Amino acid sequence: MPAYRAPSSDYRFLLTELFDTSRLATFAGYEEATTDLLVSVIDEAGKFAGEVLQPLNMTGDAEGCTWENGVVRAPKGFKDAFKAYADAGWIGLSCDAGHGGQGLPTVVRAAVNEIVCGANLSFAMYPGLTAGAFETIERHGNDELKHRYLPRLVTGEWTGTMCLTEAHAGTDLGIIRTKAVPMDDGSFSVTGQKIFITSGEHDLSSNIIHLVLAKLPDAPAGTKGISMFLVPKFLPNADGSVGARNGVTCGSIEHKMGIKGSATCVLNFDQAKGWLVGEPHKGLRAMFTMMNGARLDVGLQGLGLAHASYCGAVEYARERVQGRALSGVKNPDGPADPIIEHADIRRGLLQMRSFIEGARALSVFCSLALDDELKHPDPAARENAAGLVALLTPIIKAYFTDMAFDATNIGMQTLGGHGYIREYGMEQFVRDARIGQIYEGTNHVQAMDLVGRKLGQGNGALLRYYAGLVAEEQAQCAAHPSLAPWRAILEQASQRLISATQTLNTRAKANPDELGAGASEYLRLFGYVAMGHMWLRTARVALERKAAGGTFDAAYYDTKLATARFWFERMMPHTASLLDCVAAGGASILEFPREGY
Repeated sequence: MPAYRAPSSDYRFLLTELFDTSRLATFAGYEEATTDLLVSVIDEAGKFAGEVLQPLNMTGDAEGCTWENGVVRAPKGFKDAFKAYADAGWIGLSCDAGHGGQGLPTVVRAAVNEIVCGANLSFAMYPGLTAGAFETIERHGNDELKHRYLPRLVTGEWTGTMCLTEAHAGTDLGIIRTKAVPMDDGSFSVTGQKIFITSGEHDLSSNIIHLVLAKLPDAPAGTKGISMFLVPKFLPNADGSVGARNGVTCGSIEHKMGIKGSATCVLNFDQAKGWLVGEPHKGLRAMFTMMNGARLDVGLQGLGLAHASYCGAVEYARERVQGRALSGVKNPDGPADPIIEHADIRRGLLQMRSFIEGARALSVFCSLALDDELKHPDPAARENAAGLVALLTPIIKAYFTDMAFDATNIGMQTLGGHGYIREYGMEQFVRDARIGQIYEGTNHVQAMDLVGRKLGQGNGALLRYYAGLVAEEQAQCAAHPSLAPWRAILEQASQRLISATQTLNTRAKANPDELGAGASEYLRLFGYVAMGHMWLRTARVALERKAAGGTFDAAYYDTKLATARFWFERMMPHTASLLDCVAAGGASILEFPREGY
């Protein structure tokens, strides 16, 4: 089993030094959310993840979920772990206190999500979707639905799902066939089949609450005709207890490459009783509450797996002895040197580390913006924060999961042949990480969302606002001459992003397919710039805190600076080739003959 160390100290740095989280306690509803409390919650999450969840990761992968006669059972140990997780209040961490949640800021929930996903991603899927269902019902449901369902979701007594995909309709939800017929009592009869439904059936809770996209009889064509319905597995009695079985059953579970401890189900709705959530024909907008949160969470899944893989790779690299370092013997008392002495092993580990720590900083940056969007007293600040979150969401989802898959591959490669076999646990991270690039909208869909929607929003207002934040950080770094080379690298990368933006916009006017041809490279280029922004800020703060005598010892800040150096010198140069790809245009793709494939 790979070693796992929760990134508690890194979060302590992020929450106490890199960002000002003390201001959160000035927001209405967050009065008790002091920085000390946030850090202590994250510390406790790390302990729970390491002691309870991580030991079930490999066994859950080996056993998987089982399905028999419509009944799905999670792997051994998951049910007890879920009860312990729910009883400790982790599901309701940032859920509204008025419905039984703890009402803590989004930033602490995001940190806990990364830790839980890194310890056991399959387990994390069950409570993760439940929290998303809570938020969606809270925001769009009527008072009766909120009263009946939210208190039981927040405690984990009941769990939640989102049901979008159909066999013929994945990303193109406008062509779904699931129907909802209005009934005389105000409910709806829902009929259809949904596939790839995470946590659609399991034995961890007494009821499962499905949020289902379907079409009313008078629905207009396309996405404008989609409505959302709440369909419980069991119909609640008047006193809130579980009543009769509803018309929803699990037809099978998927046999997957990874996340095998997570039940991915085919669900059949046969005149199932449901209730409208939100307005008729506006279900997709309501579902985006859950989907956008899920996309940020998927980015955190990738980050968590990359961190877990890094922990295992570093431990192995320190202990495994093979060959001698080119610069001379480092372990004279042994037959060979530890492989961490080999330059290419170090390169791989630093590639992992620099991505993980930069991505974690970017995640906190985005989560704090989400808290501003939700709670900031200034309407203009809320609007700016909402735009920033919208811009960063496809980047965090796609860039994080692409880079995390690369990182887990490096982790496996570090162990060589041992990484490829199951008993060391490293190959599981690779398999588990692969789904992040696919679900909640494939990474190409995220890239198209970025270039097709976000860049044009407000005539480029989102990008201009973010560019101003990057420029602001560069200006602050002017007081530190030692950071001048890294400032210059980020400035050059920012100019490449501007050039790529102008190129895509110009070409798309003549041929919209040019957006699709360059979208993925553009998103990755944007990801490098965003990470460079975080690493420049990290370097500045590390210098300042080291000089002032910060919370950590000097070696900690020096390590941050050394990691930043690797990012700027070895990773940021990729922006040049990505710009070259965008600048080349789509002709070589679009003019290739179809029959040639």
